[in-house]
Amino acid sequence: MKHVAVFCGSNFGEDPAYLAAAKSLAYAIVESDMKLIYGGGAVGLMGAVVDHVLDLGGEVIGVIPQKLADAEVAHKNLSTLHVVDTMHQRKALMAELADGFIALPGGIGTLEEIIEVFTWTQLGFHSKPCGILNVNGFYNKLHDFLSDMSTAGFLKNSHLESLLIREEPDVLLDALRNQKITYQSKWIR
Repeated sequence: MKHVAVFCGSNFGEDPAYLAAAKSLAYAIVESDMKLIYGGGAVGLMGAVVDHVLDLGGEVIGVIPQKLADAEVAHKNLSTLHVVDTMHQRKALMAELADGFIALPGGIGTLEEIIEVFTWTQLGFHSKPCGILNVNGFYNKLHDFLSDMSTAGFLKNSHLESLLIREEPDVLLDALRNQKITYQSKWIR
C-alpha cells in the first residue's frame, strides 16, 4: 500500500486528542513511506494532517471541488492538487488514487466518505481496505450501530469485520497493509 486516503473533519473538534491523533497519523504515514490522498482543504484536522505530513517531508495529493477552492479553503502548498467540478468527482478520484482508506474523527462528510468506500468494498467495486482511527472512542457508537445492523440481518458479519477499527495510527496502518479483501456477496440468504 503506497497511497492512503484520509477522511477527517474540516474542524478540529473539542477534544485535543483529535489533533494529536491527526499528527500521529501523519507521522505514521510518512514513516511508512506512503503518500497521503485527501480532500484538498487547509482547515481543521484535514489541514493539520497535511501540514504535518509536509513538515515531515512527505507527499500529499489533494482533490478539491472548484466551489471549495473558490471559497479559499484549498491548501496552497501541496505536492499535487486536483481541482474537479463536483463532490462526486472528488470522491471518485480519491478512491481511484488510494490503495486504502482511513477515517479520523469528523462530521457528517467524514462519515459519508468512509461509509461510501466501505460500501464499495462490500459491493465488490474495489478491494481496498477501509479503517477507522477510533480516537477516545469517537466511533464506538458507529461500531455498535453497524453491529446492530449485522445482528438484524442487514450486514454480514464478515463485512462488518472487514472494517478495521483501531486506536493507534501505526497499528491501523499495519492492519490495512495486511488486510486481504476478497469479495463476498452482500446478500444474506
